[in-house]
Amino acid sequence: MENKVLVEISARHVHLSKKDLETLFGQGYELTVKKELSQPGQFASNERVRVVGAKSEFPAVSILGPCRKETQVELSLTDARSIGVTAPVRESGDLEGSGSCKLVGPAGEIEITKGVIAAKRHIHATTADAEKMGLTNGQIVSVEIPTSNERNLTFGDVVVRVSDSYALTMHIDTDEANAAGMAPNTIGTIIK
Repeated sequence: MENKVLVEISARHVHLSKKDLETLFGQGYELTVKKELSQPGQFASNERVRVVGAKSEFPAVSILGPCRKETQVELSLTDARSIGVTAPVRESGDLEGSGSCKLVGPAGEIEITKGVIAAKRHIHATTADAEKMGLTNGQIVSVEIPTSNERNLTFGDVVVRVSDSYALTMHIDTDEANAAGMAPNTIGTIIK
């Protein structure tokens, strides 16, 4: 039996710590939900921030909630180059030695000295999903992306992340999706 996974495109976004949220939006500020995301408890908020690099900026980048322990900015490698920031390919939360930028909100601004990354492509899976597919947390797999435009692509170095708080999906960034000419609701095949 083939192991199938829905592949979602993750565009540029920001995760904020509570402290940084209050600096950017005001004391006691809470994010407001615009849209629930596929991962349980995660949401795109109505709020936006300006992400400023050495060369340019993105004026209105989406903030995903809820707040996290540390502020993290996720960009594609093309995004990072275009505004003049460093964004090493990392798993979410692996921020030591990552890039820096300025974030500007309606009530203030902050310079983050680390936290800018290009997210490593990954699969979210529950324990039951992982067991059914013969996958383990931290395992590296490949995923074949079928397309109808003669740009089929197999992504290697896909990390499996297992937690019962996840829903089964794969996340890639916009550069990766564009390379495959990928359409929404694409189903990939996991290759071990």
